[in-house]
Amino acid sequence: MIEKQKAPFGSWRSSITTDLLLGDSVGLGELSVFDDDVYWIEMRPQEKGRYVVVKQVPDGQKRDVIPAEFNARTRVHEYGGGSYLITEKGLVFTNFSDQALYLIDIDNNCLKLTNNEACRYADMIYDKNNERLICVREDHSNENHEAINTIVSVALSRSKDEQILVEGADFYSNPRISHDGKQLCWISWNHPNMPWDNTCLSLAEVTNEGELKNIVCIAGGDDKNEAVCQPLWSPNNTLYFISDRNNWWNLYRIINNNIECIIEMDAEFSVPQWSFRECNYTFINTDTIQAIYRKNGIAYLATINVNEKTIQPIELPYTDFESIVCSGNKSWFLAASPTEFSSIIEYDIDKHQTKILCKANNLNLDKKSISIGESVSFPVDKKNNVHAFFYHPQNEHFTGLDNEKPPLIVVSHGGPTGESHNGIKMVVQFFTSRGFAVLDVNYGGSSGYGRTYRQRLNGQWGIVDVNDCSKAALHVAEQGWVDKDRLAIRGGSAGGFTTLAALAFTDVFKAGASHYGISDLEVMTKDTHKFESRYLDSLIGAYPEELERYKERSPLFSVDRLSCPVIFFQGLEDKIVLPNQAEMMVNALKEKGIPVAYIAYEGEQHGFRQAKNIKRTLEAELYFYSTIFNFECADKIEAVKFL
Repeated sequence: MIEKQKAPFGSWRSSITTDLLLGDSVGLGELSVFDDDVYWIEMRPQEKGRYVVVKQVPDGQKRDVIPAEFNARTRVHEYGGGSYLITEKGLVFTNFSDQALYLIDIDNNCLKLTNNEACRYADMIYDKNNERLICVREDHSNENHEAINTIVSVALSRSKDEQILVEGADFYSNPRISHDGKQLCWISWNHPNMPWDNTCLSLAEVTNEGELKNIVCIAGGDDKNEAVCQPLWSPNNTLYFISDRNNWWNLYRIINNNIECIIEMDAEFSVPQWSFRECNYTFINTDTIQAIYRKNGIAYLATINVNEKTIQPIELPYTDFESIVCSGNKSWFLAASPTEFSSIIEYDIDKHQTKILCKANNLNLDKKSISIGESVSFPVDKKNNVHAFFYHPQNEHFTGLDNEKPPLIVVSHGGPTGESHNGIKMVVQFFTSRGFAVLDVNYGGSSGYGRTYRQRLNGQWGIVDVNDCSKAALHVAEQGWVDKDRLAIRGGSAGGFTTLAALAFTDVFKAGASHYGISDLEVMTKDTHKFESRYLDSLIGAYPEELERYKERSPLFSVDRLSCPVIFFQGLEDKIVLPNQAEMMVNALKEKGIPVAYIAYEGEQHGFRQAKNIKRTLEAELYFYSTIFNFECADKIEAVKFL
C-alpha cells in the first residue's frame, strides 16, 4: 500500500481535472425508440452546448440525425424538453435559433413546418389518423403581454397549417393520443400554480374530422390540491397517470370512469415537471409496467403487474434512473451510480441483462479517488427532519495534515422544487478530490419526499431552506467531520438565492458562490418568464400584497448583514434569472467593501453549456475558496479578480 502524502485540505493535486471531465463529456436525455432504433439528445459542451438528436440502430451503429447547422432545443417554458419526435414520416424537431419545427423525412429532405417567428413548440405527438402533429405552442406575438400557451395541430406538409385545439388555460403539457386515435388527453394548470401544485388531466374525444368534443377534467383541478402528471395510454387504450393525491406521486388509471390506484406506497413515481416529456414508466405489455421510483434520495427500477397490483424491484448496480422507454422485450433508460456517470442502458427484460449504449463521460475514474455520498438525516425541529448526502474528501494519493479538518461546501440545489441524488456528480468530485467535504442538502421544499415535505417551503422560502442548510452544516461540524470555521455554501438559480440568503441572514458561512442566483425577489416577479412569473406567490406570498415580505427575504436589502466574500457567475442571455440580479448584488457588496468577484459569460443562458465556461467556473470557484480558506491550489488557474 502506498502511503498517502500529507497536505492541506483543498491543496491536493487531483487527477480529476476540468479538461479531463469536459474532454468528451455530453449531456444525455430525451430517450425514444422507433422501429427498434433508439434515439436520444446529446448536449455537447465542445460544440458550444449544441443539442443533437442521435440514433443507434440494432447493430450498434450511431449517427447524428440532424444537420450540423441545427440545434434541437426548444425554449417553451425556457427549460425545454420534448424537442423532437420520431414518426413514420421522419424526424420532427424544434430548432433553437428560430424555434421553428422542421421535418427530416425518410428521404433525408429537410422541410420547415412552421413560419411564425414568435411561436415556440414542444412535446410533439403524431396523430396518425389525421397525419398531423399535436403539440404545445407558446406564442410570444404580443410583446406587451405574457405568452399565450395552447395545444395546436401542425400539418406535416409545406402548407404550414396550424390549428388551435385546446386553449384557455395558462399552461399545457403532455398531449397524448390513444393508440386507436379516438381520444386525446393533456395536462393543464393556471396561475399561480406550478405543475407540482395543482393540475388538471383532461380527456376529449377526437372526431373523424380531427376536432375535439366532450372535453372533461377527469383528475385534479385548480381547487383539488393535487398535482397530476405523466399521462400515458396502455396498449389497450386505458389511460394511466401519476398523482400525489395521497401525498406521494403514485400510479393510477381510469377504469369505467373511476380512478383506481395501481401501487400505493411512500415513494415518488414522478419528478417535478420542470421540462417536457419526463417519463418515469413505460408499458412492457397491457398488464406489465416498468417504472422508476424514488425513495429517500435513491432511485429504483421496478416491474409492476397492474392486475395483481404488485411491484418487484429490479436489482441493478445504479442509484439514479430517468427517462425510460420500451419496445418488445427491451427497455432503455438513463442510469448512474455513485461511481459511474450517467449512461444510456439497454435492458433485456427476459434475460435480465444490461448493455451500455452511450456514456455521458467515457472517463474511467480511479475509484480510489471517488467520494461516495453518505445519506444523512437529522431533526431540524420537533416535526421535521432534513435530508442530505455527505461526501468526505477522497484522494488516492493525499490525506490532510494532522489535527486539520477539511473545509465544507454546502450545496443548495436549484428549483427550489428540485432534488439532490447520490449519482456521481462532476462538481462534487472536483472538490472532494482536492480535499473538500461536500454536503448536498435536500432542504424542506425538495421533491422526492412527498407533497407535505415539498410544501414545507410554501410561504417560507428564504427561511426553511436557509435554516435547513445552515443546521445541516453545523450538524456535520458537530460530528467532527469538517472545520466549523471553514464553511462555504454554493448554489445555482433558486439555490443561488438560498446561498445569498444564508450569507445575509446567518453567520454560519464564511464564503459563498452564487451561480445565476436571485437577490431581489420583487424584481424577479417583474423580469422573469411566464412559467415562473407566479412561482413566488406560493413560496413567498401574493404580490404586491406581501411586498414587505418580498423585501425582507431579499438578500439585496440585507447587504449590511452580510460580511463574507462572495463570487458570482452569470449567463448574459439568461431569461429566467436576468443578469441584473447578480449585478445589483455585486454593486451593493462592492459599495460596502465586501470582497466580491463577478464572472459573466456571453452566449450563456440559465446554466452553462459551453466547455470553456464550465471549466472557467469550476476553476475560478476553487481559486476563490483558496483565497478565503488560505491554501494554495495545486492546479494552474487563472486568478480571480476581486472588485
